[in-house]
Amino acid sequence: MTWTLTNDPAALRAEAGAFLAAHPADNTVLLTLLDRIAKRGRHAFGDGEPVFGHWRAAPDGPVAGVFAQTPPYPVRLGRMPAEAAAELAGALHDRGARVPGVAGERAAAAAFAEAWPPAAAGAVRAETAVDERLYRLAGLEGPSPVPAGTARPAGPADREQLVEWSAAFLAEIGESNPVDHGAYVDGRLAEGGLHVWEDGGRPVSFAGASPVIAGMSRIGPVFTPVALRGRGYASGVVAAASAHALAAGAAEVLLYTDLANPVSNSIYQKLGYRPVADHVTFDFAAG
Repeated sequence: MTWTLTNDPAALRAEAGAFLAAHPADNTVLLTLLDRIAKRGRHAFGDGEPVFGHWRAAPDGPVAGVFAQTPPYPVRLGRMPAEAAAELAGALHDRGARVPGVAGERAAAAAFAEAWPPAAAGAVRAETAVDERLYRLAGLEGPSPVPAGTARPAGPADREQLVEWSAAFLAEIGESNPVDHGAYVDGRLAEGGLHVWEDGGRPVSFAGASPVIAGMSRIGPVFTPVALRGRGYASGVVAAASAHALAAGAAEVLLYTDLANPVSNSIYQKLGYRPVADHVTFDFAAG
């Protein structure tokens, strides 16, 4: 079993592009990450040097695992068996990598966290930061009841509101890494996948659909201000963003939900989303 690590995203695409595309749901975050880097440069997610890798069970075997890390964010695991994740922990430690955490399918992420050498030595402990469920759209169903208002594509006039909501969304989910929300919103507006729900002529909720990559688009973020929740706005705007992804050619439309939020999990299932797999993010804290 062997990992090949690189700082060059093009090298990962050359070796593992077919594997990434063959499993778009399992590799959804990596596909989106690589797309953003291709469009905005290798430091699109921060000043740290990114690292990528692919895994083969045998030196001459097919690629069977992929990962990426864009500091200061955790290691992001794509599709891989648990034993590959455990081996990756050792490979990154030997490389001297700074690893603040790991995110991915539950079994693989847990195997990485358990094998991360400082954790084995008692120097750090893994804390569950986020418990999520990945959903796939089986067939889009409109919200019922239909909320007041209507959806529309977001435009430049929405920028100030979207920057505010982007910051509020990340604060709510506990994201502590610095984000240039203006640059983020500008990039998403340029891609054309952001939608807002309007009621009474004012935006009340928004959702994004990522560009279609390898036949896959992922919905997110989704945000409604606290004072406006419970009125169905999120259902309406997610349905609109999902319809946009389908119209853009997505064969698979995906989204993540927080398992601690039963309301959102129920909403998305009513729209036609079905569970794929549970994912987890572990933060590594000093012991």
